[in-house]
Amino acid sequence: MKKNQYVVRNGNGWGVRGEGSSRLTSKHATQGEAIQHGRSIAQNQSSELRIQGEDGKFREAWSYGKDPFPPKG
Repeated sequence: MKKNQYVVRNGNGWGVRGEGSSRLTSKHATQGEAIQHGRSIAQNQSSELRIQGEDGKFREAWSYGKDPFPPKG
């Protein structure tokens, strides 16, 4: 089952959390380290990686799945 991955603030550091999970998959000192780890998981699962900014808002997302083009709808 594909789970989108989220890079989120974790106290003074950063973490990677799978969609629907309350627990972090991994903890990191820097956002860059968390992005690398989250990207690896998202690529492996063909899912999406969403990145939270310093302000708490999600600033960007990368998709590693097979998105339909053009989108339906």
